[in-house]
Amino acid sequence: MASPASPPNHDTPHPALPAAQYAASRHAVWLSAAAIVTDQVGRVLLVHPTYHEDDRWLLPGGAVEAGEHPQVACRREITEELGLPGLPLTDVLAVHSLSPDHPDIRPGMPCPGEIRYVFDGGSLTADQAKAIRLPREELSEYAFLETREAVRRLLSVDGQIMLAAYRARLGNTATAHLADGRHILDVPPLDRHDVHVRYRPLWDSPLNLAPVPERLPVRQAWAWCFVPDGRVVLVADPGPRGALPMLPGGTVERSDTTPEDTLHREAAEEAQLTLTDPVRLGWVLDETGEVYGGVGPGARLRLAARVTDIEPAAVDPATGRPFARLLTTPAQAAALLGWGPPGARQARLAAETARERWDVPAARPTAIEEVPSEGMRLS
Repeated sequence: MASPASPPNHDTPHPALPAAQYAASRHAVWLSAAAIVTDQVGRVLLVHPTYHEDDRWLLPGGAVEAGEHPQVACRREITEELGLPGLPLTDVLAVHSLSPDHPDIRPGMPCPGEIRYVFDGGSLTADQAKAIRLPREELSEYAFLETREAVRRLLSVDGQIMLAAYRARLGNTATAHLADGRHILDVPPLDRHDVHVRYRPLWDSPLNLAPVPERLPVRQAWAWCFVPDGRVVLVADPGPRGALPMLPGGTVERSDTTPEDTLHREAAEEAQLTLTDPVRLGWVLDETGEVYGGVGPGARLRLAARVTDIEPAAVDPATGRPFARLLTTPAQAAALLGWGPPGARQARLAAETARERWDVPAARPTAIEEVPSEGMRLS
Protein backbone atom coordinates (compact mmCIF):
# COMPACT_ATOMS: atom_id res chain seq x y z
CA MET A 1 0.00 0.00 0.00
CA ALA A 2 1.33 3.43 -0.89
CA SER A 3 1.85 6.00 1.86
CA PRO A 4 2.79 9.68 1.76
CA ALA A 5 6.19 8.74 3.23
CA SER A 6 7.02 6.11 0.63
CA PRO A 7 5.53 6.17 -2.88
CA PRO A 8 4.69 2.72 -4.27
CA ASN A 9 7.27 0.57 -6.01
CA HIS A 10 6.53 -0.85 -9.47
CA ASP A 11 8.03 -3.72 -11.40
CA THR A 12 9.37 -1.32 -14.03
CA PRO A 13 12.14 0.90 -12.61
CA HIS A 14 11.63 4.65 -12.99
CA PRO A 15 13.20 7.73 -11.52
CA ALA A 16 11.82 8.80 -8.15
CA LEU A 17 9.47 11.78 -8.45
CA PRO A 18 10.13 14.91 -6.43
CA ALA A 19 7.77 15.02 -3.42
CA ALA A 20 5.71 17.94 -4.73
CA GLN A 21 5.26 16.33 -8.15
CA TYR A 22 4.34 12.98 -6.62
CA ALA A 23 1.83 14.67 -4.31
CA ALA A 24 0.25 16.50 -7.25
CA SER A 25 -0.09 13.21 -9.15
CA ARG A 26 -2.22 11.54 -6.45
CA HIS A 27 -5.95 11.19 -6.98
CA ALA A 28 -7.87 13.78 -4.93
CA VAL A 29 -11.58 13.58 -4.05
CA TRP A 30 -14.03 15.18 -1.67
CA LEU A 31 -14.67 13.43 1.65
CA SER A 32 -18.01 13.39 3.48
CA ALA A 33 -19.69 11.55 6.34
CA ALA A 34 -23.32 10.77 7.18
CA ALA A 35 -25.24 8.68 9.69
CA ILE A 36 -28.16 6.27 9.70
CA VAL A 37 -30.33 7.36 12.64
CA THR A 38 -33.73 5.75 13.19
CA ASP A 39 -36.66 5.96 15.54
CA GLN A 40 -37.74 2.97 17.60
CA VAL A 41 -39.79 1.41 14.82
CA GLY A 42 -37.04 1.65 12.22
CA ARG A 43 -37.96 4.77 10.27
CA VAL A 44 -34.92 6.64 8.95
CA LEU A 45 -34.18 10.24 9.92
CA LEU A 46 -33.81 12.68 7.01
CA VAL A 47 -33.27 16.44 7.08
CA HIS A 48 -34.41 19.07 4.58
CA PRO A 49 -31.78 21.71 3.74
CA THR A 50 -32.61 25.33 2.97
CA TYR A 51 -29.70 25.83 0.58
CA HIS A 52 -30.84 23.59 -2.32
CA GLU A 53 -33.19 24.92 -4.98
CA ASP A 54 -34.76 21.50 -5.51
CA ASP A 55 -36.79 19.61 -2.89
CA ARG A 56 -33.85 17.45 -1.88
CA TRP A 57 -33.62 15.69 1.49
CA LEU A 58 -30.42 14.33 3.05
CA LEU A 59 -29.15 11.99 5.70
CA PRO A 60 -27.73 13.97 8.64
CA GLY A 61 -24.03 14.64 8.07
CA GLY A 62 -21.91 16.73 5.76
CA ALA A 63 -18.48 17.56 4.40
CA VAL A 64 -15.31 16.49 6.16
CA GLU A 65 -13.15 19.53 6.82
CA ALA A 66 -9.42 19.62 6.08
CA GLY A 67 -7.54 17.49 8.57
CA GLU A 68 -10.68 15.88 10.06
CA HIS A 69 -11.34 12.18 10.32
CA PRO A 70 -14.74 11.14 8.92
CA GLN A 71 -16.09 9.95 12.28
CA VAL A 72 -15.13 13.25 13.94
CA ALA A 73 -16.80 15.15 11.10
CA CYS A 74 -19.96 13.07 11.37
CA ARG A 75 -20.22 13.62 15.13
CA ARG A 76 -19.66 17.36 14.63
CA GLU A 77 -22.35 17.55 11.94
CA ILE A 78 -24.86 15.56 14.04
CA THR A 79 -24.32 17.96 16.92
CA GLU A 80 -24.61 21.04 14.70
CA GLU A 81 -27.61 19.84 12.66
CA LEU A 82 -29.69 18.02 15.28
CA GLY A 83 -28.52 19.47 18.58
CA LEU A 84 -27.81 15.92 19.81
CA PRO A 85 -24.25 15.67 21.14
CA GLY A 86 -22.83 12.30 22.10
CA LEU A 87 -24.75 10.02 19.74
CA PRO A 88 -22.82 6.76 19.43
CA LEU A 89 -21.32 6.23 15.97
CA THR A 90 -20.56 2.59 16.51
CA ASP A 91 -19.93 1.08 13.09
CA VAL A 92 -19.05 2.03 9.53
CA LEU A 93 -22.08 0.72 7.64
CA ALA A 94 -21.01 1.77 4.14
CA VAL A 95 -18.18 3.36 2.20
CA HIS A 96 -19.23 4.88 -1.12
CA SER A 97 -17.22 6.14 -4.08
CA LEU A 98 -18.89 8.65 -6.42
CA SER A 99 -17.54 9.22 -9.91
CA PRO A 100 -16.87 12.83 -10.98
CA ASP A 101 -19.23 12.46 -13.94
CA HIS A 102 -22.13 10.88 -12.03
CA PRO A 103 -25.49 12.24 -13.28
CA ASP A 104 -26.68 13.10 -9.76
CA ILE A 105 -23.96 15.72 -9.31
CA ARG A 106 -25.55 19.16 -9.50
CA PRO A 107 -25.03 20.80 -12.94
CA GLY A 108 -22.20 23.30 -12.89
CA MET A 109 -20.61 21.80 -9.76
CA PRO A 110 -16.93 20.92 -10.49
CA CYS A 111 -16.76 17.78 -8.35
CA PRO A 112 -13.60 15.62 -8.52
CA GLY A 113 -15.53 12.64 -7.10
CA GLU A 114 -16.41 11.86 -3.49
CA ILE A 115 -15.79 9.23 -0.84
CA ARG A 116 -18.59 9.03 1.72
CA TYR A 117 -18.54 7.18 5.03
CA VAL A 118 -21.91 6.20 6.51
CA PHE A 119 -21.94 5.47 10.24
CA ASP A 120 -24.50 3.78 12.46
CA GLY A 121 -26.06 6.52 14.61
CA GLY A 122 -28.37 4.13 16.46
CA SER A 123 -32.03 4.54 17.35
CA LEU A 124 -33.52 7.54 19.14
CA THR A 125 -36.01 7.23 21.96
CA ALA A 126 -39.14 9.37 21.82
CA ASP A 127 -37.56 11.84 24.26
CA GLN A 128 -34.39 12.10 22.18
CA ALA A 129 -36.43 12.73 19.04
CA LYS A 130 -38.32 15.53 20.81
CA ALA A 131 -34.98 17.09 21.76
CA ILE A 132 -33.89 17.59 18.14
CA ARG A 133 -33.16 21.25 17.43
CA LEU A 134 -32.43 22.33 13.86
CA PRO A 135 -30.28 25.28 12.74
CA ARG A 136 -33.06 27.11 10.88
CA GLU A 137 -30.67 28.96 8.58
CA GLU A 138 -29.46 25.58 7.30
CA LEU A 139 -32.27 23.04 7.79
CA SER A 140 -35.99 23.69 7.54
CA GLU A 141 -37.38 20.40 8.86
CA TYR A 142 -36.68 16.77 9.67
CA ALA A 143 -38.73 13.59 9.39
CA PHE A 144 -38.57 9.94 10.33
CA LEU A 145 -39.58 8.09 7.18
CA GLU A 146 -40.27 4.54 6.08
CA THR A 147 -37.40 3.58 3.79
CA ARG A 148 -39.58 3.44 0.68
CA GLU A 149 -40.68 7.03 1.30
CA ALA A 150 -37.14 8.08 2.22
CA VAL A 151 -35.85 6.79 -1.12
CA ARG A 152 -38.46 8.88 -2.91
CA ARG A 153 -37.20 12.08 -1.22
CA LEU A 154 -33.47 11.44 -1.72
CA LEU A 155 -31.41 11.77 -4.86
CA SER A 156 -31.23 8.40 -6.59
CA VAL A 157 -27.64 7.66 -5.59
CA ASP A 158 -28.25 8.91 -2.03
CA GLY A 159 -31.20 6.54 -1.74
CA GLN A 160 -29.06 3.63 -2.89
CA ILE A 161 -26.39 4.51 -0.31
CA MET A 162 -28.97 4.88 2.47
CA LEU A 163 -30.57 1.51 1.74
CA ALA A 164 -27.26 -0.35 1.52
CA ALA A 165 -26.03 1.17 4.78
CA TYR A 166 -29.28 0.58 6.67
CA ARG A 167 -29.52 -2.99 5.41
CA ALA A 168 -25.95 -3.61 6.54
CA ARG A 169 -27.09 -2.60 10.03
CA LEU A 170 -30.27 -4.68 9.91
CA GLY A 171 -28.59 -7.71 8.39
CA ASN A 172 -25.44 -7.61 10.55
CA THR A 173 -23.34 -7.87 7.39
CA ALA A 174 -19.91 -6.45 6.72
CA THR A 175 -19.43 -2.82 5.70
CA ALA A 176 -21.08 -2.26 2.31
CA HIS A 177 -18.57 -1.11 -0.30
CA LEU A 178 -20.30 0.83 -3.07
CA ALA A 179 -19.38 2.60 -6.28
CA ASP A 180 -21.96 4.95 -7.82
CA GLY A 181 -24.67 3.40 -5.67
CA ARG A 182 -23.87 -0.21 -6.57
CA HIS A 183 -22.30 -2.95 -4.48
CA ILE A 184 -18.81 -3.81 -5.70
CA LEU A 185 -18.63 -7.01 -3.62
CA ASP A 186 -21.24 -9.71 -2.96
CA VAL A 187 -24.80 -8.36 -2.72
CA PRO A 188 -26.36 -9.27 0.66
CA PRO A 189 -29.84 -10.89 0.71
CA LEU A 190 -31.71 -7.79 1.94
CA ASP A 191 -30.30 -5.80 -0.99
CA ARG A 192 -30.71 -8.61 -3.48
CA HIS A 193 -34.45 -8.82 -2.72
CA ASP A 194 -34.95 -5.07 -2.06
CA VAL A 195 -36.26 -5.72 1.46
CA HIS A 196 -37.64 -2.77 3.45
CA VAL A 197 -38.66 -2.50 7.09
CA ARG A 198 -42.38 -3.17 7.37
CA TYR A 199 -43.62 -0.17 9.37
CA ARG A 200 -47.06 -0.73 10.88
CA PRO A 201 -49.16 2.00 12.56
CA LEU A 202 -50.31 -0.63 15.12
CA TRP A 203 -46.74 -1.46 16.13
CA ASP A 204 -47.38 -0.56 19.80
CA SER A 205 -50.48 -2.74 20.22
CA PRO A 206 -49.92 -4.91 23.32
CA LEU A 207 -49.60 -8.67 23.10
CA ASN A 208 -52.37 -10.18 25.22
CA LEU A 209 -51.11 -13.35 26.90
CA ALA A 210 -54.50 -14.63 28.09
CA PRO A 211 -56.58 -16.91 25.82
CA VAL A 212 -58.57 -15.20 23.08
CA PRO A 213 -62.09 -14.41 24.37
CA GLU A 214 -64.72 -16.63 22.79
CA ARG A 215 -66.64 -13.60 21.50
CA LEU A 216 -63.59 -12.40 19.52
CA PRO A 217 -62.96 -14.09 16.15
CA VAL A 218 -59.38 -15.03 15.25
CA ARG A 219 -58.83 -13.64 11.77
CA GLN A 220 -55.06 -14.06 11.39
CA ALA A 221 -52.40 -16.47 12.64
CA TRP A 222 -48.66 -15.76 12.34
CA ALA A 223 -45.72 -17.63 13.87
CA TRP A 224 -42.10 -17.30 14.89
CA CYS A 225 -40.85 -20.40 13.04
CA PHE A 226 -37.61 -21.71 14.58
CA VAL A 227 -34.90 -23.76 12.89
CA PRO A 228 -32.63 -25.87 15.13
CA ASP A 229 -29.92 -23.20 15.61
CA GLY A 230 -32.36 -20.67 17.09
CA ARG A 231 -32.95 -18.53 14.01
CA VAL A 232 -36.39 -17.92 12.55
CA VAL A 233 -37.71 -17.85 8.99
CA LEU A 234 -39.08 -14.61 7.56
CA VAL A 235 -40.75 -14.35 4.17
CA ALA A 236 -40.81 -11.30 1.93
CA ASP A 237 -43.16 -10.72 -1.00
CA PRO A 238 -41.25 -9.00 -3.84
CA GLY A 239 -43.80 -6.32 -4.68
CA PRO A 240 -43.36 -3.44 -7.13
CA ARG A 241 -42.13 -1.01 -4.42
CA GLY A 242 -39.83 -3.47 -2.69
CA ALA A 243 -40.24 -6.56 -0.57
CA LEU A 244 -41.89 -6.31 2.85
CA PRO A 245 -40.95 -8.98 5.41
CA MET A 246 -43.49 -10.88 7.49
CA LEU A 247 -43.74 -13.89 9.75
CA PRO A 248 -45.13 -17.00 8.04
CA GLY A 249 -48.88 -17.17 8.41
CA GLY A 250 -51.94 -15.36 7.16
CA THR A 251 -55.71 -15.08 7.09
CA VAL A 252 -57.90 -17.76 8.65
CA GLU A 253 -60.03 -19.23 5.85
CA ARG A 254 -63.39 -20.94 6.22
CA SER A 255 -61.77 -24.23 5.26
CA ASP A 256 -59.36 -23.99 8.22
CA THR A 257 -60.62 -25.87 11.26
CA THR A 258 -58.32 -23.99 13.64
CA PRO A 259 -55.88 -21.06 13.42
CA GLU A 260 -53.11 -23.67 13.73
CA ASP A 261 -54.40 -25.21 10.50
CA THR A 262 -54.09 -21.76 8.91
CA LEU A 263 -50.49 -21.54 10.06
CA HIS A 264 -49.54 -24.95 8.66
CA ARG A 265 -51.20 -24.16 5.31
CA GLU A 266 -49.77 -20.67 4.91
CA ALA A 267 -46.24 -21.67 6.01
CA ALA A 268 -46.23 -24.44 3.42
CA GLU A 269 -47.60 -22.21 0.64
CA GLU A 270 -45.47 -19.12 1.32
CA ALA A 271 -42.18 -20.59 2.54
CA GLN A 272 -42.48 -24.34 1.91
CA LEU A 273 -42.08 -25.01 5.64
CA THR A 274 -43.13 -28.12 7.51
CA LEU A 275 -44.00 -27.13 11.08
CA THR A 276 -44.61 -29.10 14.23
CA ASP A 277 -46.04 -28.38 17.67
CA PRO A 278 -47.24 -24.79 17.24
CA VAL A 279 -47.85 -23.06 20.56
CA ARG A 280 -49.83 -19.87 21.13
CA LEU A 281 -47.88 -16.92 22.56
CA GLY A 282 -50.70 -14.39 22.68
CA TRP A 283 -52.80 -12.17 20.48
CA VAL A 284 -53.07 -8.57 19.31
CA LEU A 285 -56.41 -6.79 19.12
CA ASP A 286 -57.47 -5.51 15.70
CA GLU A 287 -60.20 -3.06 16.68
CA THR A 288 -61.69 -2.39 13.24
CA GLY A 289 -60.85 -5.28 10.93
CA GLU A 290 -60.09 -2.65 8.32
CA VAL A 291 -57.96 -5.03 6.23
CA TYR A 292 -61.14 -7.11 5.73
CA GLY A 293 -63.33 -4.16 4.88
CA GLY A 294 -64.08 -2.87 8.38
CA VAL A 295 -65.77 -6.02 9.69
CA GLY A 296 -65.17 -5.15 13.35
CA PRO A 297 -62.92 -6.34 16.15
CA GLY A 298 -60.82 -9.47 15.77
CA ALA A 299 -57.69 -11.14 17.12
CA ARG A 300 -54.35 -11.48 15.36
CA LEU A 301 -52.82 -14.60 16.86
CA ARG A 302 -49.07 -14.93 17.49
CA LEU A 303 -47.55 -18.40 17.79
CA ALA A 304 -44.18 -20.13 17.91
CA ALA A 305 -43.48 -23.34 15.99
CA ARG A 306 -40.59 -25.66 15.20
CA VAL A 307 -39.49 -26.07 11.57
CA THR A 308 -38.72 -29.69 10.73
CA ASP A 309 -38.24 -29.36 6.96
CA ILE A 310 -37.87 -26.67 4.29
CA GLU A 311 -38.79 -27.79 0.77
CA PRO A 312 -37.36 -26.28 -2.45
CA ALA A 313 -38.61 -22.77 -3.25
CA ALA A 314 -41.99 -22.66 -5.02
CA VAL A 315 -44.55 -20.13 -6.23
CA ASP A 316 -47.01 -18.86 -3.64
CA PRO A 317 -50.46 -19.80 -4.99
CA ALA A 318 -52.11 -16.62 -3.66
CA THR A 319 -49.75 -14.18 -5.41
CA GLY A 320 -48.23 -16.22 -8.24
CA ARG A 321 -44.74 -15.22 -7.06
CA PRO A 322 -42.07 -17.03 -5.06
CA PHE A 323 -41.34 -15.33 -1.75
CA ALA A 324 -37.84 -14.59 -0.51
CA ARG A 325 -37.06 -16.79 2.51
CA LEU A 326 -34.69 -15.28 5.06
CA LEU A 327 -33.01 -16.81 8.10
CA THR A 328 -32.68 -14.19 10.84
CA THR A 329 -32.21 -14.02 14.58
CA PRO A 330 -35.44 -13.21 16.45
CA ALA A 331 -34.05 -9.73 17.23
CA GLN A 332 -33.29 -9.09 13.54
CA ALA A 333 -36.80 -10.26 12.64
CA ALA A 334 -38.36 -7.85 15.14
CA ALA A 335 -36.34 -4.96 13.66
CA LEU A 336 -37.35 -5.83 10.10
CA LEU A 337 -41.00 -6.16 11.10
CA GLY A 338 -40.97 -2.61 12.48
CA TRP A 339 -42.73 -3.45 15.74
CA GLY A 340 -40.43 -1.40 17.96
CA PRO A 341 -39.90 -2.32 21.65
CA PRO A 342 -43.10 -4.46 21.81
CA GLY A 343 -41.73 -6.50 18.89
CA ALA A 344 -38.41 -6.96 20.65
CA ARG A 345 -40.25 -8.22 23.74
CA GLN A 346 -42.34 -10.58 21.61
CA ALA A 347 -39.17 -11.91 19.96
CA ARG A 348 -37.65 -12.63 23.38
CA LEU A 349 -40.85 -14.39 24.49
CA ALA A 350 -40.80 -16.54 21.35
CA ALA A 351 -37.13 -17.45 21.86
CA GLU A 352 -37.73 -18.33 25.54
CA THR A 353 -40.68 -20.51 24.52
CA ALA A 354 -38.58 -22.29 21.89
CA ARG A 355 -35.83 -22.95 24.41
CA GLU A 356 -38.18 -24.27 27.10
CA ARG A 357 -40.39 -26.34 24.80
CA TRP A 358 -37.96 -27.70 22.19
CA ASP A 359 -34.52 -27.03 23.71
CA VAL A 360 -33.74 -24.62 20.86
CA PRO A 361 -30.61 -22.57 21.70
CA ALA A 362 -30.46 -18.79 21.64
CA ALA A 363 -29.45 -17.65 18.15
CA ARG A 364 -25.96 -16.22 18.06
CA PRO A 365 -25.49 -12.83 16.38
CA THR A 366 -24.93 -13.49 12.69
CA ALA A 367 -25.56 -12.09 9.25
CA ILE A 368 -28.98 -12.61 7.69
CA GLU A 369 -28.90 -15.45 5.17
CA GLU A 370 -31.25 -16.66 2.48
CA VAL A 371 -32.69 -20.16 2.61
CA PRO A 372 -31.09 -22.09 -0.29
CA SER A 373 -33.45 -22.47 -3.24
CA GLU A 374 -33.13 -26.24 -2.95
CA GLY A 375 -34.42 -26.11 0.65
CA MET A 376 -32.94 -27.48 3.88
CA ARG A 377 -33.23 -30.84 5.63
CA LEU A 378 -33.52 -30.16 9.34
CA SER A 379 -34.48 -33.52 10.82
